[in-house]
Amino acid sequence: MNTSKYADVDAVVVGAGPNGLAAAVTLARSGLKVVVFERATTPGGGVSSAELTRPGFTHDVCSAVHPLAFESRFFREFGLRHRVEFAVPEVSFAHPLDGGQAGIAFRDLERTRETLGRDGAAYASLIGPLAARASEVAELTGSTLIRVPPYLGAAAYFGAAALEQGTPLWNARFHEESAPALLTGVAAHTVLPLPSLAAASAGLALTAYAHARGWPIPIGGSQRIADAMVADIEAHGGVVVTDHEVTSLDELPRARATLLDVTPRALLRLARDRMPSRYRRRLERFRYGNAVAKVDFALSEPVPWTNTTVRGAGTVHVGGTRAEIQASENGVVRGHLSENPYVLVSQPTVFDATRTPEGMHTLWAYTHVPAGSDVDRTEVVIKQIERFAPGFRDTIVATASRTATEVASHNPNYVGGDISSGEPSVRQLLQRPVLSSDPWRTPMPGVYLAGASSSPGPGMHGLAGWHAALSALKHEFGATALPNLMPR
Repeated sequence: MNTSKYADVDAVVVGAGPNGLAAAVTLARSGLKVVVFERATTPGGGVSSAELTRPGFTHDVCSAVHPLAFESRFFREFGLRHRVEFAVPEVSFAHPLDGGQAGIAFRDLERTRETLGRDGAAYASLIGPLAARASEVAELTGSTLIRVPPYLGAAAYFGAAALEQGTPLWNARFHEESAPALLTGVAAHTVLPLPSLAAASAGLALTAYAHARGWPIPIGGSQRIADAMVADIEAHGGVVVTDHEVTSLDELPRARATLLDVTPRALLRLARDRMPSRYRRRLERFRYGNAVAKVDFALSEPVPWTNTTVRGAGTVHVGGTRAEIQASENGVVRGHLSENPYVLVSQPTVFDATRTPEGMHTLWAYTHVPAGSDVDRTEVVIKQIERFAPGFRDTIVATASRTATEVASHNPNYVGGDISSGEPSVRQLLQRPVLSSDPWRTPMPGVYLAGASSSPGPGMHGLAGWHAALSALKHEFGATALPNLMPR
């Protein structure tokens, strides 16, 4: 594509995932001329939706449930909940166990406490202070960790809780299976060893959001989030160009700021000789994590979970007890495929009938696999769901699956199928992608990293793009005031 018609732009963004779009929104709202280039046919990246199984069945391609939609500083500034309609289930997440038992994380923490028996008070005492300070936790974890932490009280409690749940002490306060299973199911989102500090930190934060404002599901699909951001960019003079893959920074129109929603590996390829050797060596040390294999289902009816309360959960963590999930996840870390894996499940059509023909349903599921795996996990996912929902197989109308290698081919930011765009270990949360108080700014003039490989890391929050845009506004345009992003 000839990019000469964009020669008068102030800023270029490469990548129209949630972070790239957040960067473009922020720059366009600052009065700059912005163009976004996206290799895919549809903008959205991790918040795209498509008909993956059959016509009329809308599936979320990557993220489906959005715990940070109400907690992310960027999305609060953007007024996302005023632009996109969300369903917020009363059961944020559930964790079925054998024999029809289940841990149920109601949005109401007190109701959750009452259902957890003798562990209810212990669970509430761990999560309650974090849920009460959910916005402070989001602010604490929503930027580079190389800074004086805001909200020192929340930081101290959050750190102490992570030390407990991220070490062999994690079972000290519990006596039964449901409460620790609830916490482990959320920590396992990270595809990290269990227990570990980084997995515990992410799990505790997400659990706090579940009991604060809930885990929202966008009506119509996650694509609605991307559509809202694209509409705002275009309303403020920006342009989003799809079906355009950028292979070198030299292809881009000249601009004062270039923001890249890409991985360090991609930046190394795009920059070539323009990158200083010392910075190159730092990016070459950036590590990518293990992966996901995804399965989408078209169903004739909702999943027949044995525990009927699980049927009302937006998210279901499948995999059994804390010990079982620990074994399967640590097996992935060692390069093994589990026959009884952890499976993360979302059942959006329980709350959103707009996604399917009348009376039908969709189910979204992924399981963790070693990076680069080319093994289709459809059958093992079906078996694991059937374990807690006998008859599930009979509800399946159609399936669509992606191996880890196919996930990576669909979105190059997911190296080897790593949807975190880089291992979210403690070291790499501090160095994301380098150790710096401004990790978004590169040593190349006007070039910024704005993707999930940058601080604060994975999650559908737009914060990496927002922070990169604020850094560019400061250093390239001399602007220090936050632009107003609210709907007008």
